[in-house]
Amino acid sequence: MQIRGSRSPTQIATFLEETTVPVRVACRTPGGLWMVSLWYRPRFPNAIEDDSETGADPDWVLECATASSADLVSFLRDDPAVAFEVSTNRPPYRGVRGRGTASIDPDPEKETLRALLERYFGGTDSELARTLLSERRDEVTITIDPAVVSGWDFSDRMRDLE
Repeated sequence: MQIRGSRSPTQIATFLEETTVPVRVACRTPGGLWMVSLWYRPRFPNAIEDDSETGADPDWVLECATASSADLVSFLRDDPAVAFEVSTNRPPYRGVRGRGTASIDPDPEKETLRALLERYFGGTDSELARTLLSERRDEVTITIDPAVVSGWDFSDRMRDLE
């Protein structure tokens, strides 16, 4: 993974762990481009270190969940190239964007979805969670493997807007 922008690998990882807005995912479709917002969780198989001096690249992915019947799933099976962005919606603007590839794996136990419900809502005790976790619903995990990532933080220049 190549890191660009003003944020270090550690700062990007911290932002992704602490920020619970949906990731915006763009992909190709037979008719053009498509963008969708999904809940995500960052997965760091190895410790993220700020290795600016050594040039070592960080290793992480974003995991999302959706119904196996979603249009996005068929689009990604046809062409796994994606662009993505996780960014704040209020000043000071901060975020991470990039491009990479997406893979799709069945999730019969809905492990990823359960983890996302915990991350975004603190649990699975809601009507929405019960609907999404229904046995009638087949889920998949979409794993975004970034190739190029850029982070930004405009806190300094937007200080008076906080």
